[in-house]
Amino acid sequence: MIITTIKELRAYLDTQRKSGKTIGLVPTMGFLHEGHLSLIRRAKAENHIVVMSDFVNPTQFAPNEDFESYPRNIEHDEQLATDAGADVIFYPSVEEMYPNGSSTFVEAEGDITKVLCGASRPSHFKGVTTVVAMLFNIVQPQKAYFGQKDAQQAAVLIKMATDLHMNIELIVCPIVREEDGLAMSSRNTYLSANERAQAVILNQALVKAKTIFENGEHNVPNLIKTITDKITEMPLADIDYVSIYEYPSLKTIETVKEKALAAVAVRFGKTRLIDNIILEK
Repeated sequence: MIITTIKELRAYLDTQRKSGKTIGLVPTMGFLHEGHLSLIRRAKAENHIVVMSDFVNPTQFAPNEDFESYPRNIEHDEQLATDAGADVIFYPSVEEMYPNGSSTFVEAEGDITKVLCGASRPSHFKGVTTVVAMLFNIVQPQKAYFGQKDAQQAAVLIKMATDLHMNIELIVCPIVREEDGLAMSSRNTYLSANERAQAVILNQALVKAKTIFENGEHNVPNLIKTITDKITEMPLADIDYVSIYEYPSLKTIETVKEKALAAVAVRFGKTRLIDNIILEK
């Protein structure tokens, strides 16, 4: 079932709540793949009603980014989401979410939004926190589900929910990968055949770093060098960043002592891909 207005969605969910049903939310920007579907299936296993939002959010795109060209296919999404267990696909227009005169934003400050993707996309997380806060307010779920592929986003949203005392449990689910290890992403469709073949180096580099970490290498610069050297084996790889931070605080560290996030962003042609792996003693 597709619902396009906030009023209709709230009316439907109010009825469900009155009958004692729990609600899970899966926020997406559509163009679904198995990664999204794994979140929906997890949500359905833990809640009576699952709402999946399908909204390409303009406020998290910079002017030179791919908002207009971002892949969209609501008919395809509806079938996949319904088959996976979604009860409602919330598919609002930009005007529905940001009506004329809308000028209120939610922003998490500090290092957590300034490193990694926040360094090269300074307005990105302000858009993410704003739209997710709006979805939390509209849907009022007990639980919301996010993917580990967007690890910084998950950390930022957990901080937002904690700082603003939101009574919602945020659940971060494992990365879903293609058979060759490439993390599933809607942007993978942008890759040429040659770029797609070389993009597998991201996961290979992260796995190599985790292997040497588990064998006793905990020095962050050495781990970063291992990842960087592996990625640069591919001639089309243009590195944006290779970084390791304490997780989920994203504080700078020289040695992995407890839990850390090894994260990469690399361009293949015009397509920017991200991936990560957790390093944990």
